[in-house]
Amino acid sequence: MKKILISTIALCSLLVLNSCTDLEENVLDEASATGLTDKQAADGNIAPVYARLPDIFQHTTYFAIQEISTDEAILPYRGGTDWGDNGIYVAMHQHTHTSTDPNLRNTWLLLTQGISRSITAINTLPTINDQNVKTYLAEARGMRAYYNMLLLDLFGVVFVKDDPQAVSTILRGEQALDYVKSELMAVEPELLTTVGPGRLTKGAVWGLLARLHLNAAVYRDRYATTFTFRPDDMDKVVEYCDKIINSGQYQLSRDYFSIFNSDNNANKELIFAVDQRAELNGHNRLAYFSLSGDQYPLPAFTGANGTDGPAITPDYYQTWATAYAPRDPASADPRFYKQNMTIPADSCMAAADFNMNRGILRGQQYGLIRVNGAFVRCGANYRVGRLFNVNRNRPTLPVNFTGKIDFTVAGSDYNTGYRVLKYEFSKKSVSGRNLGDADISIVRLADVYLMRAEAKLRKSNDAAGALADVNTVRASRTATTPPPALTSMNLDLLLRERGFELYWEMVRRTDLIRFGKYEDKWTEKTDANPQKRIFPIPQTAIDGASNLPGYLVQNPGY
Repeated sequence: MKKILISTIALCSLLVLNSCTDLEENVLDEASATGLTDKQAADGNIAPVYARLPDIFQHTTYFAIQEISTDEAILPYRGGTDWGDNGIYVAMHQHTHTSTDPNLRNTWLLLTQGISRSITAINTLPTINDQNVKTYLAEARGMRAYYNMLLLDLFGVVFVKDDPQAVSTILRGEQALDYVKSELMAVEPELLTTVGPGRLTKGAVWGLLARLHLNAAVYRDRYATTFTFRPDDMDKVVEYCDKIINSGQYQLSRDYFSIFNSDNNANKELIFAVDQRAELNGHNRLAYFSLSGDQYPLPAFTGANGTDGPAITPDYYQTWATAYAPRDPASADPRFYKQNMTIPADSCMAAADFNMNRGILRGQQYGLIRVNGAFVRCGANYRVGRLFNVNRNRPTLPVNFTGKIDFTVAGSDYNTGYRVLKYEFSKKSVSGRNLGDADISIVRLADVYLMRAEAKLRKSNDAAGALADVNTVRASRTATTPPPALTSMNLDLLLRERGFELYWEMVRRTDLIRFGKYEDKWTEKTDANPQKRIFPIPQTAIDGASNLPGYLVQNPGY
């Protein structure tokens, strides 16, 4: 039987890592897919291995737990009701989350399903006579390692299994680290370099191995007072980063925000990404998550607005303000803000010319004027002007984003907090809001330079080498005036630089832990418990394993 999609039995056989209730899929075999060529069968087995990546990187799964748990993002009860969700976003930010958090559960389910699909592909592909099988096998095995790498980072466990009917072995700590590392190293020789950022390539594995070695000290001793960064690990970080940089295959983008445009699949800065092209039915929702309910990005879609979700914290904003004072960071660093609309307070604009400002949005917002469900027209064009909170039944209150945001009544209103529009809205989407087609970065070249800089600092305090790498990234953004070169470098400055370059790209929690800052205080967060460095294993998974006492043990502190 040539299985095209993973069966419910195979999902369950990962062994109680999740409830099978939500994971039923159709199984296509030779009988139900008569006429498939070997190539179609091979393609049909590797596609499901990648298929849940868009779900993992949704705004309410991996993004929520990697960003809202940090100093970069906060999501209060908007207006006292919106985004309440039984307090899960408040708890995530304050580090009071529990094992019943649905976003943690969903992320766990998706990652373990990714492992299950990879195992099925690993077992089925060898039965297919197609020239791509060798590469696809390496990709499936590498993706199994990647999903386990995320489980290790988030929940402190990995699952080892080759036979779909076997019971997974659970590894933690150094054993888990060594397993993921060995799997990535094993597949690297069989991977290609030319299949694009949406599939696992040699460059992608080099980037993941660099990241794994950089965080190895954390994974070996999660609750350490001080992490021990071994010189051999830092040498490996430099080695793998060198491979990527010296390959000549990747290039830092002149225009920072083009890395996140809806046509970014061909952007040479992307090394590994979630392929979200419209023809693949992507559903990147990161664009609308932070915007006002009265911001409409696309003239073609009168229902595609923001949702007044998370904003950046005042603490994170202050890192920008302090770094560039007395200059406004918007004029000092093109990564902070890109102005696409230069308009008077009340203008007319052709649909093709309308393009929202990008980056960190502050103050009075301008955009398409919507009345009674339709955009106001001026001939063939569209009226653009000051926005008001019409959809919040406050038609005289301007959409004016303020820096202050917290969990008080005043601090959680619809205008509070500076917002982020980093990923571009899709102009090809069937809804304008969902189904975005901007690929979501997992590893990109700027991060590689910054990882190499950090390894140089941690191994030998090579401040000059680290400074050169950081300034290479800063100097590359030449579409407008790049940020000024830095004159010194240390770990605190490097963490700040990672925050400037990689904000809202779902690396912040991992960074703060590695830099020893995750127990710090920031907006509405005072918890300093090191046990919160990993999340609780979802209670549904613990309950599902109850027939095997001692098999799936909850993380300490939960």
